[in-house]
Amino acid sequence: MSSSAVLLDPLTPDDTINPLTEAALHGITRALASVGRAFVCLDPHFRIVHASHLLDHLLGADASAQLRGCPVEELLGVDLFGPDGPLRQALLDRQMREGWRATLRYADGAPRLVSITVAPMLTEGSDICDPRVMYLILLRPAEEEPACSDVATPCAGAVACSPPMQRIFRLVETLQHSEASVLITGESGAGKEVVARAIHQHSLRSAGPFVAVNCAALPSELLESELFGHVRGAFTGAVRDRSGRFELASRGTLFLDEIGDLPPLLQVKLLRVLQEHRYERVGESLARTTDARIIAATNVDIRAALRDGRLREDLYYRLCVVPIDVPPLRQRREDIPQLALNLLNRVAGQRGLMRRISPQAMRLLLDYPWPGNVRELSNAMEYAVAVSKMETILPEDLPDELGQSAFRGHLLHTRGVRHAASHPAPPAAIPEQDRLRAALELHHWKKAETARALGLSRSTLWRRMREHQLA
Repeated sequence: MSSSAVLLDPLTPDDTINPLTEAALHGITRALASVGRAFVCLDPHFRIVHASHLLDHLLGADASAQLRGCPVEELLGVDLFGPDGPLRQALLDRQMREGWRATLRYADGAPRLVSITVAPMLTEGSDICDPRVMYLILLRPAEEEPACSDVATPCAGAVACSPPMQRIFRLVETLQHSEASVLITGESGAGKEVVARAIHQHSLRSAGPFVAVNCAALPSELLESELFGHVRGAFTGAVRDRSGRFELASRGTLFLDEIGDLPPLLQVKLLRVLQEHRYERVGESLARTTDARIIAATNVDIRAALRDGRLREDLYYRLCVVPIDVPPLRQRREDIPQLALNLLNRVAGQRGLMRRISPQAMRLLLDYPWPGNVRELSNAMEYAVAVSKMETILPEDLPDELGQSAFRGHLLHTRGVRHAASHPAPPAAIPEQDRLRAALELHHWKKAETARALGLSRSTLWRRMREHQLA
């Protein structure tokens, strides 16, 4: 753009645009409107030179004409385009910004959420561009953002469509009138607390508090005080009386996470509370009553813990009136797309951004084994939002271990196929056969569930089983 453009006066509604420029703008407007996009042209003073007619559908009749000459902050707000707004500053620095969340507001029309991309105009050598057009804004209605889930779930954050999770959700709804203790098992990060919160929110205690305690996070002497409370002088540092979590969870739900790490002495005291609904504060002999409902969770192998004496058998049966096992994410890969979109929208929304996932990046998400389960997926989405410069999340925006895992999987598969073709080795030496056998055994040789977990069709799985003599 020529430097003289910056010296022109702001555009007013009475200013005219030459016919050639008007024709070009009309053509661009129609082309972008055909794919549901609107655009706005700004002059050097951030006043609107042109607004495409698609805004008439978003804001009301003649809105695009009436906006001509108005400051852009009247349309998109001072937070983004005011004197200190981040998008105004980016444009002044001749930088592009993509995929920001904004709200269209004009006159008495209803606010409309949109995704916007801003960029400085490049007009050098052009005879048809209005010299006053300095900046461009591209708008897309947010209604086009992909839905996170079409499946009804018991609580926010419990996004899943896989059969195992849907069975858990149905059980949660069945328990809405029950006061029974629940024991939730599953790997770390699989979503045990999300299920516990869903049970609480669908119970008769939903109006009461949901109090969570991580039994593995504190040493036993502090954990006892955390659970039952203490009186002043009970130990060094106890300068005042303190209520415990059992008291705070009154008429609500107490969630005991990592119950498998509870010290033996506290297991005995917890068993008494479950049996008698009575407890004592540390340093006090007065018995208090509790009506908190107990939901416990653990990521340890329950059978091994019982066999080794790390978990009391009587406590286990008191806690495990209703058992719920949350499967790891690698066993319910059909949940990954919805979970990823839900987490991505949440993280991006907190930063005023809009982001979507490219098919190539989604493929990496589906192929990765997720040892950290949903918690690791959440971290990956937060990383992607932090490093991405474009609106669409690409494979290079994801953590390195996702790409490395996909490369290792491809390499193992390639080596296995070459080895099988050139050397009639025993079946056990073929890596893919081991992978298929392990997946089949994990899913009790149910082909439909195994195929879903591996991201294959049932016919492809059946063909590969025949090739490796697993049928």
